[in-house]
Amino acid sequence: MSPDTTQTTPLPALSLRDRLSRQDILIAPGVYDGLTAAIAEQAGFEALYLSGAAVAYTRLGRPDIGLSSVSEMADTMALIRDRVSLPVIIDADTGFGNALNAQRTMRTYERMGANALQVEDQTFPKRCGHLSDKTLISTSEMVGKIRAMADARHSEETLIIARTDAVASEGFSSAADRAEAYVAAGADVLFIEAPRSGAELGRIAEQFKGRVPLLANMVEGGATPVQAAGDLEALGFDIVIFPGGIVRALARTAQAYYASLQAHGSNRPFADRMHDFDGLNRVIGTADMLAEGKSYEG
Repeated sequence: MSPDTTQTTPLPALSLRDRLSRQDILIAPGVYDGLTAAIAEQAGFEALYLSGAAVAYTRLGRPDIGLSSVSEMADTMALIRDRVSLPVIIDADTGFGNALNAQRTMRTYERMGANALQVEDQTFPKRCGHLSDKTLISTSEMVGKIRAMADARHSEETLIIARTDAVASEGFSSAADRAEAYVAAGADVLFIEAPRSGAELGRIAEQFKGRVPLLANMVEGGATPVQAAGDLEALGFDIVIFPGGIVRALARTAQAYYASLQAHGSNRPFADRMHDFDGLNRVIGTADMLAEGKSYEG
């Protein structure tokens, strides 16, 4: 697949690069389809995070262990871009192979409308950063992927977020050394995954803040104690993602909904916890779309 020199997707009003020049932290909630993206946009967020884990959970009904394909992620990205104009950070996993695969992933995701790609230094197939027994590629191979992706991107406004998973498998000092190499290779944002304490979050900020934007990942029940965005901002972090929270919330609601329907044979007992037909149509903008369609008639 050759690079596309034509911009085919709408650009957000504010680039991520410009947004990260501000002092206040950017909160990017996890989304996995057009509906969750639209609802997050309506809630007032400035950027979104398309989580590979969330796509695996929802499209496949499977864990985050490298089962989602690049085409499934690209298709999801395209559908989200068709629905919202907010900047989207997309999980690019390992780049789905070597440096050449990572370049192809960059070109594909960028054409679909992604504004930043997060790439990690795990071997393939990868697994969730908060699962155990992760294995890593060499630092030099990851540096090559970062350089290759930078060479392949169509726009300098498309950011490369370099993630290292070394804390769990090699220790914090190794993770910091890898992070230094990734910054030197040209990473636009740094993501050290799964620090195990507030103290380790502080060490990340102490070493890197002011040199490169820092991303923190909040996973409910994961290895990192969940912090509020304001506390992370005070430490020196620039972006915080909540990648799978929406799936955990909806999965629990779905369990309660299906149990209620099975028990009662009706949705009436659950009515105060769900939208009715008109309510959902208001959320997704049905009336506006029908009016727009009518404006093109005759």
